[in-house]
Amino acid sequence: MKKKNNRITPKLRVMALGGLNEIGKNMTVLECGEDIIIIDCGLGFPDDDMLGIDLVIPDISYLEQNVKKIRGIFLTHGHEDHIGALPYVLRNLDVPVYGTRLTLGIVRYKLEEHGLSSTALLNTVTAGDKIKAGCFEIEFIHVNHSIADACCLAIKTPVGNVVHSGDFKLDLTPVDGGMMDLTRLGEIGREGVTLLMCESTNVEQPGFTPSERLVGRSFENIFMQNSDKRIVVATFSSNVHRVQQIINTSARYNRKVAITGRSMLNIVKAAVDLGYMSFPKGVLIDINELSRYPKNQTTIITTGSQGEPMSALHRMTFGGHDKISLGMEDLVVISAHAIPGNEKLVGNIINELMRNGVSVFHDRVVEVHVSGHAREQEIKLMHALIKPKYFVPVHGEFKHLMRHKELAMSMGEKEESIFVMEIGQMLEIDENSAKINGMVPAGKVLVDGYGVGDIGNIVLRDRKLLSQDGIIIVVATVDINGLNLVSGPDVVSRGFVYVRESEALMEGARNIAYQALMYCLDNGVTEWNQLKNRVRDDLSKYLYAQTKRKPMILPIIMNV
Repeated sequence: MKKKNNRITPKLRVMALGGLNEIGKNMTVLECGEDIIIIDCGLGFPDDDMLGIDLVIPDISYLEQNVKKIRGIFLTHGHEDHIGALPYVLRNLDVPVYGTRLTLGIVRYKLEEHGLSSTALLNTVTAGDKIKAGCFEIEFIHVNHSIADACCLAIKTPVGNVVHSGDFKLDLTPVDGGMMDLTRLGEIGREGVTLLMCESTNVEQPGFTPSERLVGRSFENIFMQNSDKRIVVATFSSNVHRVQQIINTSARYNRKVAITGRSMLNIVKAAVDLGYMSFPKGVLIDINELSRYPKNQTTIITTGSQGEPMSALHRMTFGGHDKISLGMEDLVVISAHAIPGNEKLVGNIINELMRNGVSVFHDRVVEVHVSGHAREQEIKLMHALIKPKYFVPVHGEFKHLMRHKELAMSMGEKEESIFVMEIGQMLEIDENSAKINGMVPAGKVLVDGYGVGDIGNIVLRDRKLLSQDGIIIVVATVDINGLNLVSGPDVVSRGFVYVRESEALMEGARNIAYQALMYCLDNGVTEWNQLKNRVRDDLSKYLYAQTKRKPMILPIIMNV
């Protein structure tokens, strides 16, 4: 804070630790004086070059350094890209978490899997609630999205109102009957909004996002026209409205419904327990009971709409599911749009299903999916209601953020008041101005199995080298004191060449390694790194000259 006319002028600092120039990993930090609040805590999925990595989460080192200032984590909704990092973050940040009933219901299942459910400070809110958190007051406002109980946040700060849209769309006929609270957003806009942070995922799409009920009508037609087939529907486990519509349609056509996939089972159980889903008695059956019914009298709802290799749909497709195999009597409906980067995985599923005689419907053939994200006209509506003084586009790749900036300017917002930011950049706002002022630590923390953050660029580089050209291991034993080669060198190849068909090459490699070791010993070189480097360098030159490949070379030299 700084003094102005003998009074203290507050400063608001806004930082994104994820969700900018990327899809997923959403996390935004607001800081003022001695108070910090966090909006969302999401995960991302690994890029193609992150070999072996399971998940990507935000770097929270800045928050760890300032943990005493944190007043809470405020969740907009229950999708993985907004809550998925919580089990990892709450290990290091013992802070309260606020979210709506379904959001926290999903969070509880995740925390139970990580042994954190008994220690987490979870606080349930409903749309309309206001939470005081230090100098901030956070109001939850109902919006439509592809999951129930989604909210945007209106935050009172010492420098004025801040609105964070979360993920939203305008659905005039929502499945749950509750339309986005445009009235409250308009009231906040009339009060005056200093900063709007608005999602950008679908900003390149013209018009309005269709209603979720459109998918319900498509399912009605699919079930009516395919009474001779078992229907298998793959969709996002978190889209409880869509799962509800599938169950309702199945019941109308006298079909039993089985659910498979761990995340699908967990979320459906949470939604049922909390009253967000209901269905006629006897419709839902255990997956073990499927064989008791004719195939054309059953529906299977499953995970795997993104082609994930370990998902239930993937295992059904490639014969790895212990309860379900798919064939000509089945119709598979992929009720989702491929997330950027997953197109090939989904394509592989579709190709294999069709090769096995399975009928397949997906969103490019039939209207079996609508997005949960606002398109251009809905985003314009948000800007028109809020009328912000400053604007930061969030939740998108750089092309989305820049298109959103252009859209805001077309509505009269000034270019100098719009900030297209990078993760880690700090936007500093006071009563009279806003500017980018510094950086905080930010980036990607990689999760590999139980390891969090222990895989870095060097390990990824080694994995990439191994995946491209394989490895050569050279094993030898030397007598350092006598400067003698006791045994070896033996050369072992993995992922480089098929040894039985490359005996001359491998013998040549062994001779090169032998000459390198003898050169060092004959010249009195006994330092381990020098011995290994000589073997590595000479062998690398030889193998590249012979094959134009550069395998990883690992010398193992022992002393007796």
